[in-house]
Amino acid sequence: MKQVILVRMDLKMPPGKLAAQVGHAAVEAALKADKDKLKEWRKQGMKKVVLKVLGINDLHKLKAEADSLGLVTALITDAGRTYFDSPTTTCLGIGPDKEEEIDKITGSLKML
Repeated sequence: MKQVILVRMDLKMPPGKLAAQVGHAAVEAALKADKDKLKEWRKQGMKKVVLKVLGINDLHKLKAEADSLGLVTALITDAGRTYFDSPTTTCLGIGPDKEEEIDKITGSLKML
């Protein structure tokens, strides 16, 4: 079991902002997860992997693929009150779910 967070690299977020957005995606996806999958993931140590995508189009494409496989997704849009001037979609959380299922979509992506 694992959870994956996909982060847009085109936004060039500073480390603190990036960490906050990844945190939002991890928590939101976990809150939406099936309770049995969440319990198993927690029992296994709550593996999380943060991966890079180029931009918004990648996030939407990968979200559609994850949705089609029935995976939990959480698309995160920053409110635009601090670093960004307007609401900005920053990252996508997928899972927790079986590692093999998530890897069908994200297996070729590079780690952040």
